[in-house]
Amino acid sequence: RAGSYLDPAGKEGLAAAVGSQLRSGGTTRWKASDFDEQAEFLAVNVSSFIGSTSGGANVNALTRTLDDPLALYFEMLAHPAFSQDRLDLYKSQQLQAMERRNDSSDAIEAREWNRLLRGQKHFTSAHSTKVSIQALTREDLVAFHRKYYHPGNFIFAVSGDFRTADMKARLEKALAGWSVSKEPVPPVPKPDFTPVPGVYIVDKPDVNQGRVSIGHLGIRRGNPDEIALEVMNGILGGADFSSRITNRVRSDEGLAYSAGSSFTAGIYYEGQFRASFQSKSATVAQAARIVLDEIERIRKDKVSADELETIKNNLIEVFPRYFGTAAAIAGTFAADEFTGRDPKYWETYRERVRAVSADDVLRVAAKYLDPDKLVILVVGNAEEILKGNPDRPQYALQKLARGGKIVRIPLPDPMTMVYPK
Repeated sequence: RAGSYLDPAGKEGLAAAVGSQLRSGGTTRWKASDFDEQAEFLAVNVSSFIGSTSGGANVNALTRTLDDPLALYFEMLAHPAFSQDRLDLYKSQQLQAMERRNDSSDAIEAREWNRLLRGQKHFTSAHSTKVSIQALTREDLVAFHRKYYHPGNFIFAVSGDFRTADMKARLEKALAGWSVSKEPVPPVPKPDFTPVPGVYIVDKPDVNQGRVSIGHLGIRRGNPDEIALEVMNGILGGADFSSRITNRVRSDEGLAYSAGSSFTAGIYYEGQFRASFQSKSATVAQAARIVLDEIERIRKDKVSADELETIKNNLIEVFPRYFGTAAAIAGTFAADEFTGRDPKYWETYRERVRAVSADDVLRVAAKYLDPDKLVILVVGNAEEILKGNPDRPQYALQKLARGGKIVRIPLPDPMTMVYPK
C-alpha cells in the first residue's frame, strides 16, 4: 500500500522514484550492476513500480530453481541500496522526459481531462516538476521505503507449479525478522471539487486531428446499478464494433478510426463516464454532436432486444478471462483483497448480467447520464477545429457550448507546470 498520493509537498515524484529505484538501484548486498547481472544469470524477470494508489514488485522464475530468484527478490524488497549513481541517472531521465510533456496530444488530453474532473488541488493533478525532481535525495527514498515497505503492508499473489504449504513456508521464512510498522497508511484522499460543465479547448496547432473527451463523474464501486451501467455502456460505446458510438462515428460516418465510451466505478471516490474519439479537425464538431445525440437517445429510448442480448453475451463470454490462468486468478483475487471488493462479486456476476433488462438500461441511462453536467474537452488545432467543415456548416463546436462560450486552456510550462494567466 503506497502511491504518489503519499508524495510530500515539494517532493512530487518521490513515490515513482522509489518504485523505479527499488529495482534499479541495487541492494545492500548487490551493487546495481551486480544485481542486474545476477538476475540475468538466473534468467529471472524482477521488476517494481509505484503508481498513484498502489505499488508492486514481481518476480518470474522456474519452480525448480526458485530458491535463488526468491532470495534475490526479497533482497530487493527488504534491503534496497538506492544507489546514488542510478538515482542521478533516473532524475536526469525524468527531466529530459519532462521537457516533452506538451509534445503528445494524448498526454495533454489525459492530463487536462483529469484536471477538469478532479480539480487542480487533487493529488492526481500534482505533477512532478524540475524543482521537485531535483529536490529528491537518496535519504528521501530510504525514508519512504522504511515507512511503507514492510510485511504488514504487502499482499502476495503467487501462481505456478508448487505446493501451497511449501510456498507459504518459503514466504514466511523470507519475511521472518522483518519488523511490521503499526502506523496505518493514510487513506486515499477524495477530490474536493465539482466539475464545471462546458466546452474546453487546448490549442495544439501542429496536429491535424482533434482528440475529444466528453463526460462527467460516475459512481463508486458497490453501487447496486454497477452491472446495469456496465451493460448500458457496452451498448452505448464500450463494446467496440457492436456499440452505437463506434458504429455511428466510425462505421456509418467515417469520422474517426476509434471511438467509444467507458463508465467506471471508482474504488476510493467516484469514477467517471467518458466518451472519446479522434477526428480530423474539420469534423470534430460533427463527431461530437453524434456522440451527444447517442447519449440522449439511450437516455430516452429503450435499447433493442438484439443489442441487449449481444452485449450481455459479450460480457458473459469474456468473464473467463479473469480466471483463465493461475496468474489471472491470483491477480484478480489479490487485487480484490487489496481494494476490499465484496468476495461474492464474481460468484454472482454472470447471473446479474443476465438479469439486466431493457427497462434497467433505460432507467440507469436516464439516472446516471446527465447532459447538463457534461464536460467536453478538445485538444488539437483550435483554429481549424473552430472553423469546422464548410460543407457541413450546421456543425460547429460553438453550438455545443452554453452561450457559445468556449474556454481555452493554455499549455503549462512543462518544467514548472505553471499555467499562463
